[in-house]
Order: sequence, then C-alpha cells, then structure tokens
Amino acid sequence: MKYGLIGEHLGHSFSKQIQTRIAEIENVKDYDYQLVELNKEEFKEFMEKKDFKGINVTIPYKRTVMPYCSYISPEAQKIGSVNTVVITPDGLHGFNTDYFGFKSMAERAGIDFAGKKVVILGSGGTSLTARAVASDGGAERITVVSRSGEYNYDNLEKLADCEVLINTTPVGMYPNNGSSAVSLDKFPHCEAVLDVIYNPLRTQLIMQALERGIKCSGGLYMLVAQAAQSAKYFCSAEIGKEEIERVFRSLALDVQNIVLVGMPGCGKTTVAEELSKLTGRKAVDTDSLVEESAGMSVPEIFSQYGEKRFRELEAQAVRSAAKEKGLIIATGGGAVLDPGNVRALKGNGRIYYLKRDLDLLSLDGRPLSKSRETLDKMFATRDPIYSNCADAAINNDLSPVLTAQRIKDELDSSDI
Repeated sequence: MKYGLIGEHLGHSFSKQIQTRIAEIENVKDYDYQLVELNKEEFKEFMEKKDFKGINVTIPYKRTVMPYCSYISPEAQKIGSVNTVVITPDGLHGFNTDYFGFKSMAERAGIDFAGKKVVILGSGGTSLTARAVASDGGAERITVVSRSGEYNYDNLEKLADCEVLINTTPVGMYPNNGSSAVSLDKFPHCEAVLDVIYNPLRTQLIMQALERGIKCSGGLYMLVAQAAQSAKYFCSAEIGKEEIERVFRSLALDVQNIVLVGMPGCGKTTVAEELSKLTGRKAVDTDSLVEESAGMSVPEIFSQYGEKRFRELEAQAVRSAAKEKGLIIATGGGAVLDPGNVRALKGNGRIYYLKRDLDLLSLDGRPLSKSRETLDKMFATRDPIYSNCADAAINNDLSPVLTAQRIKDELDSSDI
C-alpha cells in the first residue's frame, strides 16, 4: 500500500472518494489509496512494518501513533494528536491536518471567533482541534461541555450567553440520525454553529441553526479540506480553495438524496424511475417500502388498520430511507405532513415539489383522493406544506423524461 487511511472502523468513510478526486484534479499518477481497518495488535504490526509512503490516521489511533514519529508538527503537538504520517529519510513525520480543515470550514461559513464566547460540546481529540482554532482566532472565552465535567449537559443555563456553538461529539451521526446533543433554545444569543459530523450532511443541530437563520456548517467541508492538506504532504500537491470547493461540491452532490414530494398521482414514482436511468442512482418508493414491511397494499392497510397505522409505518420507511445517501426517494403524498419526516429528509436530501395540474392526477388506488372534490380540498391544505418544505418546485405537466432532466439540471446548479 502506498497511501491510505488506518483506523478501527472505516465502513462509512468518505476518504477514498475524496483522495481519489483530489488525485484526478491534480493529475497525480498511480495514487493507490486504500482503507485499512486495524485492531490494536494489527496497528502495532502495521506501524513497525512501515510498508507505506503516507497514511491518514483516524479513531482510535490519532494519539497512539505519535510515539512512532521522529518529528511531530507544531499543530499536532499543540492539539495532541496526529492524523497524517509520511515516511521520510529521517523516519516517520506526523502532522495534524484537522486544524487546517476545521479552520477552513469556519472560514467558508463566514464564522469569526474574534471576541466571541465559544462553547464546544465534547472533550475528545476533535474538541482539542476546535479549541486550538478558536483560541488562535481570538475567542474571548472557550468553554468545553462534557458529560462529567464542570460544565455538563445538566447546567447549560450557565452558558446561555454562548455566541458560537461547536459540536465535536458523535451525537447525530449515521446511523443515529435525528438526535442532537443540545437544543439551540438553550443558547438564545447563539449566532453561529459548527458540527464536525459529515454523515448526514445536515445533522439535527445544523437543521436547528438553518431554521433560525444562523450561520452554520456541517463537517463535510472540514473532511475535504483536511484531506487536501494531507495530499500536500503525500505527493506535494498544492490544493487551493477552488479545488477544495470542487471536490466538496462533487462529493456533496453524490451523497445527497433527491427527494420527490407532491400530490398523490402527480408522477413521483414514474419520475423517480426516469431519474434513476438518467443518474444511475437507486430509486426507492416509500409506499412500496411500507407495503413490503406490512405484507399488504396501502389501500388494504387503510381499510384494515386506518390512516393512523399507515402514517406510523410510513414514518418508519421515510426515516429509514432518509438516512441513506445517493438515493432518489419518491414519497407518499402525505409523508411531509409530519414535520419529523421533513427534518429527516432534509438531513441528507434536497426536496423537489412535483407540481401537476389536478386534472392530470391519477386517482386509481388512492385511499384519500377518490373524487375531484376531495382532491381539491386536499390540494388546498397540502400545497402550502409542499411549497414550504421544498428546496425547489418542478412542473410535471409534460413527459417524465423532461421532468427528470429538469430536476438533474437544478440539482447540478444548486447551492450546497
């Protein structure tokens, strides 16, 4: 192995995709980057063997790797951990590129630490990185919250004057999407939020910030920026902000779900199938997922158990699909009536409201829209809900193929 990432559990790592894209942009030849899972005994053997040119290091070895290094950079010494190691004629040299990544993430989000009261959730290695960046940025006060420290989750009222909140805990990370270490209601003066979690793209903490119009960023940009910095040590590649942005945007678009919402019979499933052909993404239909789990059709569920039971099954299907990445998700017409479903879908997705003339809607097999009168009433109630939750509205009065292309074009040009 020439280059790679070592750690204990790497099943959901994006590092290979990121490093491969950086190598393509920089035209680096023979850039063989591998993911290597190691237990503690295997880690020791791996480091003693030194059969690599450069490695990234993640949990739980960022501190354990330090004694193997003959040189440790000032940033790594200050933070107390190493995440990048390269072989040199003088031995192993250790660096910490998380500092650059975290600082770059904050700068991209327009977040300035100067004179600010900063609260950091978590006391692990990434917390040390956040502390170093905030301190160097001139923060007025930095307070670390941990489960058993002086400042903990039971006395957050002492920190109500927090202006910049940083999450370095794993709370809200895949597959435990939907949870948040804190509520922003605890911090009425908060004006910026950073979350180092990158899967999902937007944690529930970030969703809270977006709903309040607060400057914020999830951790994917940090991940890409630190990877770009490590590539500098691996192969002398000079990756600028434009290149980092290109890699970040490319990866974010790939992992983001395309979510289709709209009236029953507006063509969500058909358009999803066309989008799948166009993009190569997998398409899932939440009504079909409900039917698979229940072992009966949607009309049968309504008939035997009522709408309440259907909505419970639907919420399970929606939230399960929303956790995944790179999907096309065709939702049932009433899925977004549940705010919890909307928050789940937005965590990793971009929502499209498929609009279609009511005269063109199919009523077959629709338990709640069996007549034009009920359809009109439903539209009056649901149209504002669809509009409010959607990131974009797409007209589906023409062919599904054209609608699919419109969605792809909008996605490709959208902000991340």
